[in-house]
Amino acid sequence: MTESKDWLLEELTKVENWEKDQADLWFWEKLGRLPFKIIDKWTPDFIQKKIGVIIDELGQYVQTGGSYLSSVSSLSSYYPNLEIHSLEDAAILPISTMDQAVEKLSRSRKKLATIQGASTGIGGIFTLTIDIPLLLGMQLKTLQDIAICYGYNPNEKKERLFIVKCLQFISADIVGKNAILAQLSKFDLEDETAKREVLSELQGWREVVFTFRDQLGWKKLFQMIPIAGLIFGAFINRTAINDVAEAGMMLYRKRRIIERLSDVPETASEKA
Repeated sequence: MTESKDWLLEELTKVENWEKDQADLWFWEKLGRLPFKIIDKWTPDFIQKKIGVIIDELGQYVQTGGSYLSSVSSLSSYYPNLEIHSLEDAAILPISTMDQAVEKLSRSRKKLATIQGASTGIGGIFTLTIDIPLLLGMQLKTLQDIAICYGYNPNEKKERLFIVKCLQFISADIVGKNAILAQLSKFDLEDETAKREVLSELQGWREVVFTFRDQLGWKKLFQMIPIAGLIFGAFINRTAINDVAEAGMMLYRKRRIIERLSDVPETASEKA
């Protein structure tokens, strides 16, 4: 045990406060998406079909990982100054060390997303079909790499499901966020009923993709004009990766903190 119980409880409180803060953005996010749903009706059929393919890809990702799986062998790149050779080694690191690795990863991915969004924005609406799957792939890879930093194996179906639930959490409204948090709080329990409840909600990946589509409203509108899409593409892709990295860090961090707390022996006063 590398952290005290008081420190773990304090950090857990910070994560729970972050969860509560997510509700504050709901009204403005929903209001801001209304015109984009109208814009979406103007989107050419070939783009709509590409988005439909993503729904199938997410389903395949949960089942098999598809082409999106990150390699656990990349652990050494996250902890270059430490002798970390397995997920078991990473899982016992101080949480503060894990946090530093994830923050470094987040900065790197946001820069990459900015470049990607700008480059695909140059060509106008025709390059949007390239950008949408690339952005989804980067979001999945980012969440998988965050899982690895905290010592979880994204190659396991259980973790792939957790990652899709993280994507769903980012896209959901306040009611949906609360429901997802309730599900994730039971994620590591041995209760088979709780696991089945989470599994039964795999249709949630449709919500992820449809909201993913709505959030690209500005990009669709301005990518009608080549070059203008460069600015909006860079901004929206960077924001998307920032949101997914923040949520992934908080939700995986919470799991690790709760596991550490469960390993702390109770004192005599607590038992009493």
